[in-house]
Amino acid sequence: MINRRNMVGAGLLGAAGAAAAFANPESAQVLAPAKINRSRRKFNMVTTWPKGLPGLGRAAERVAERVFAMSDGLMEIKVFAAGELVPAFESFDAVANGSADMYHGAEYYWTAKSSAFPFFTAVPFGMTAQEIMGWIDFGGGQALWDELSAQFGVKAIQGANTGHQMGGWFRKEINSLDDLVGLRMRIPGQGGDVLRALGGSAIALSGGEIYQALQTGSIDATEWVGPWNDYALGFHREAPYYYGPGFHEPGASLAVGINLKVWESLSPGERAIITAACESTNHTSLGEFTYQNSVYLDLLVREHGTQLRSFPPEVVARMAEAAADVRAASGRDGIEKRIYESFETSLKLMRGWASVSDGAYYTARELGK
Repeated sequence: MINRRNMVGAGLLGAAGAAAAFANPESAQVLAPAKINRSRRKFNMVTTWPKGLPGLGRAAERVAERVFAMSDGLMEIKVFAAGELVPAFESFDAVANGSADMYHGAEYYWTAKSSAFPFFTAVPFGMTAQEIMGWIDFGGGQALWDELSAQFGVKAIQGANTGHQMGGWFRKEINSLDDLVGLRMRIPGQGGDVLRALGGSAIALSGGEIYQALQTGSIDATEWVGPWNDYALGFHREAPYYYGPGFHEPGASLAVGINLKVWESLSPGERAIITAACESTNHTSLGEFTYQNSVYLDLLVREHGTQLRSFPPEVVARMAEAAADVRAASGRDGIEKRIYESFETSLKLMRGWASVSDGAYYTARELGK
């Protein structure tokens, strides 16, 4: 039961206080509600993407925008494209040594640090976008990723996904395994190891370096992402044959890496904001790539004469054999072995579901055209 006398008393005290403050403005400071001090944080983010690149470059900007919005402007991330602060492939070291706070990039670029890093982007004949999300978020992948990255002073989170990628742009047709022997191709990560196993030469180039290399003939072929991003970089002007499927990257996950000391200095709320911004960007990017790739594939074929090709069955079969060997070789001991075994166990499990769900549905949908 409400005590009316107490209510009246409280009201009188409130009124008295207001009156006193009005009569004596100097005392108002004592009676006013205390202000909450909220500190501002500023971060710099380096990326492995060319300036202005749609999709990948936009994903990094989207993370920054969402962190700023969710923190009411108290957390500000300044995004630097590849080469603006550090070269693309130096992004990891810049964050690890503290000269940058964050990076947005592909973990397989750090293979020289550990052979296990590619598992957190994409490996040949590995996981699709949905599957890698499942493994990292629900199959123990994130804990293993944290353990691996912490060795270098980094905390990493999924920060975009391209979905299934294309096999690449080629100057000449690939009709047999012999056509891969001596082929010079820009292809990173374990995909490059597979090409080497088949007699080709894998070359590591950042996105901003690829077009010139293709134009001058220093490479014979390149993979990048898919129709949307590939169109933006103009590869169709130098190589007419566009091959699929992208055996090497069936669902490439990109990462936001944060200097571990910076991450540990954040409050639980600040960490939650960054995590939520990365998660939402990861979700948004997958839908965006799926739609935009459809738009630009049609544009490339209809208006630019791009010739779609499929790798011959004998080539795909040999790639699959080599991929299994490459994946196994990357996980022979230590943390690398545990990551490999966790990945393979989850892949086998989810392949069983995919065969009766997405895979079967795609086949049935084609029959109904």
